[in-house]
Amino acid sequence: MRGLTIESVMTPAPFTVSEDDPLTRARTMMVHLRIHHVPVVNGNEVVGMLTDRDLHLVSYLANDLLREADLVAGDACVPDPYTVAPDTPLADVLFEMGERRIGSALVVEKGRLVGIFTAHDACTHLARMLTGSETVPGNFVPAEFCG
Repeated sequence: MRGLTIESVMTPAPFTVSEDDPLTRARTMMVHLRIHHVPVVNGNEVVGMLTDRDLHLVSYLANDLLREADLVAGDACVPDPYTVAPDTPLADVLFEMGERRIGSALVVEKGRLVGIFTAHDACTHLARMLTGSETVPGNFVPAEFCG
């Protein structure tokens, strides 16, 4: 386990939403893909992180003056998410996520998003280590979210 980098355990090429995408699109994507974290981008630049908790909060706070349907991803995301380089030691990322009490880290190389690492990924990899298993059940991705 020593020497593992975040690149060796991250999910490469994560799904993203544009900061101008309707919040309803982000919610639909997260529900259909069964994911809890979506990076928010402006072109190739990461500008925020949108989580299922953010969406729940917006739903709770939405009222007649602030309709959820009128909001875009950039309105609800957390700006300046935690980012790391691909060669960052896994232990450093795990420690920092714990200290910050956050559920994900974005992996950025030369200003470009190349991966995401979530608490779910951490649990999956820990289970692999404890059981000696290399397999993890796959996720079905609906065609509407591919390419």
